[in-house]
Amino acid sequence: VQLQACGGGLVQAGGSLRLSCAASGSMIRFWMMGWFRQAPGKQRELVAETSSGGSPNYADSVKGRFTISRDNAKSTVYLQMNSLKPEDTAVYYCRAWIRSTSYWGQGTLVTVSS
Repeated sequence: VQLQACGGGLVQAGGSLRLSCAASGSMIRFWMMGWFRQAPGKQRELVAETSSGGSPNYADSVKGRFTISRDNAKSTVYLQMNSLKPEDTAVYYCRAWIRSTSYWGQGTLVTVSS
């Protein structure tokens, strides 16, 4: 399984970005998928995750601002990020997992300027 993430970039505070992560393999539609982020000097943390049925879960810090969605037909997960803050600056990683099996995509850098 390979995950290809894209959509990062530089944006001003208050702006929006949409991240995409496409996975190889049709079976991925049965897996959990999500987004994690790692800021400089900090541990990687969960941002949002969604089950195969689409039930989302969010970190408190992004609730009301970020929306995770998935298109199982395309084996793709999205992260719509609105009202971005400088503290959202991080490398964002997508992940797909089921039971003890987990795959990570390459990171995509999101930089929010104040």
